[in-house]
Amino acid sequence: MRTKSLFLSVSILLSALTSCNANAWTDLTPDQFEKVYIADGTVTIDVRSADEYAEGHLYHAINIDWQKDGFIDEISSLFHKEMTLAIYCRSGKRSAAAAQALSDAGYKVLNLKGGYTAWAEAGKISNTYQVECIADKGKNDPLLVTLIKHGSLEFSYKGLSIQIDPVTGYGKNTDYAKEFPKADAILITHEHGDHLDKDAILALSKNGTKVIMNEKSHQQTGLGEVLANGQRVGLAGGIAVEAYPAYNTTPGREQFHPKGNGNGYHLHFWGTLNAYVAGDTEDIPELADIRNNNQHRVTVAFLPVNQPYTMTVDQCVKATEMIKPEILIPYHFGQTDISGLPDLLPDTKVLLRDMQ
Repeated sequence: MRTKSLFLSVSILLSALTSCNANAWTDLTPDQFEKVYIADGTVTIDVRSADEYAEGHLYHAINIDWQKDGFIDEISSLFHKEMTLAIYCRSGKRSAAAAQALSDAGYKVLNLKGGYTAWAEAGKISNTYQVECIADKGKNDPLLVTLIKHGSLEFSYKGLSIQIDPVTGYGKNTDYAKEFPKADAILITHEHGDHLDKDAILALSKNGTKVIMNEKSHQQTGLGEVLANGQRVGLAGGIAVEAYPAYNTTPGREQFHPKGNGNGYHLHFWGTLNAYVAGDTEDIPELADIRNNNQHRVTVAFLPVNQPYTMTVDQCVKATEMIKPEILIPYHFGQTDISGLPDLLPDTKVLLRDMQ
């Protein structure tokens, strides 16, 4: 499994380079950094400004600006001391200062020598998409969510990559072959062109990639295995996926997404960490089962707010109240004005992101 090999690579590098001091930080070349920065137990942090980060960054790196107040406090609120922090800046100067401070705070730190400049010159994977860090309550790896566009997401967990509805050309163009590594799993909610792209699936696939989709997507592409509403499947790393219904209920809209066809996916990671991706649906009664059938509260939910094809804002509020996630990230919202959702859901952390 890739997770185990990456973990071993991290262990070997850390033991070889930091054997004299458990908290020492280590400079790594781009080639060395590439082997360990997405390993189980490691999180990657871009310590540059938000503007620099938006211009391009390492795949799945989160952005925490070293030069802003509260840097160490923010790190401490997200990551326990058993994690390894892989950090970088533009050329290595800011990240070296940050590495020293983090090492002094008790973290194991890997620093990218030469920074993003050296990484780009070496032709390594990078992209421009925002990454959200969904921290676990316990001593566990966080879930890293790359917000690609519209209905397309990527989950990175313990060195594993799960792509959801990857589409190359809808809205902004995404070159999956260059901007992302090969996926360990690909989940397709349904067969519409803004969710199903055979070329993107093939670009992300490798030997062993598990491709899960609804029946009509399978019929169109000839790829993957079918998961119907109510079924469950296991992925690498002990991750479990359940398929929930996704359909329209408003009179006159049923033809957009008929009942029994599309999937929403509930992904169970380790411990209490889990995520729900609704696909194209309205506030159907089955959404209450997501909360009722699970021991733990949903950590993060992705709900579509794209009337008339999916939910209205009011329906999104009702759906959120049924699921009761800790975090809501509206997605697939097109031209719908979602700016009022945080005020309408005071008991839920609502993150408004660029996911039209």
